[in-house]
Amino acid sequence: MITVIGESLVDIISDPRREGLPQGASTQAHPGGSPLNVAVGAARLGLATTLVTHYADDPYGDLIEGHLSANGVAALRGGSAPTSTATATLGADGAATYAFNISWDINGAALPALEAVQRSQHVHTGSVAAAVAPGDQAALALLAAAGEHASISYDPNCRPGISPDVAAARAQAERFVSVSDIVKASDEDLAWLYPDRTPEETLSAWLELGPAVVAMTRGAAGPVVLSRHERVELAAEPVAVADTVGAGDSFMAALISGLDQLSALGAAGRPRLHALTVEDLQALAAYANHAAALTCSRPGANPPDATELGPLAVPAAAREG
Repeated sequence: MITVIGESLVDIISDPRREGLPQGASTQAHPGGSPLNVAVGAARLGLATTLVTHYADDPYGDLIEGHLSANGVAALRGGSAPTSTATATLGADGAATYAFNISWDINGAALPALEAVQRSQHVHTGSVAAAVAPGDQAALALLAAAGEHASISYDPNCRPGISPDVAAARAQAERFVSVSDIVKASDEDLAWLYPDRTPEETLSAWLELGPAVVAMTRGAAGPVVLSRHERVELAAEPVAVADTVGAGDSFMAALISGLDQLSALGAAGRPRLHALTVEDLQALAAYANHAAALTCSRPGANPPDATELGPLAVPAAAREG
């Protein structure tokens, strides 16, 4: 079982490339939010998944609830504000820019959330959940409660429009990195957080804070995955891009699934996680890279399932560690 802690929202996707169609046809609403997308992606890959989140009893909340239920994700809800929204405007290349109407508060779900993380083998958080008060402190406390028995992953998924103070965002990111076993970030996240050094210098610095594995997605340039001893770089898979919404979240979900297949999650899996070989990292990067490519090939955050993605392809000797 894994638990994901973070925001649920509705992505209102505006695609100017579809102008000229009947009124409203260029705008679509999809359930989203980075943690929700990771939870759905993990569940589609066969992991029993709980999402600690917030959405309201309103039309957008109903859309989110139906989506989670259809994908087998159990939801634990807190907070009382209306369901959050993110308006994503697509550029000519399918890349999205966002405007947000966000609240993040899981007050009221503290006890069931604590019970969920205490039952979990792995806990993931990131994005708004790790950056916006008051829910950010609740997320950090849940990670602290999980750390003795569960592995932890984190994706900053920075949103300067929500957290514009880069120094504060950097300090907050480092708090979460320091309690995590696995960290994934985009090159854009790293360039914004640390403009005075290269993204790979930041990955190396983050490894020194405690994680066993750090990964960077670079859009069309492909991912880089580092451990304390190994480095893997892959080109992006060629794909006809519908849009990039949710691609990084699909990468994260597949990375978690791949590590589960290597028996490298949970407290018992930490020795395996710290001993990953270059063959392991190559397989993990390819697996997550393929998940991201499949997501880019279709509109919205629509991660692949286990049938589409298949099993992690790693040599038997490397799988046995």
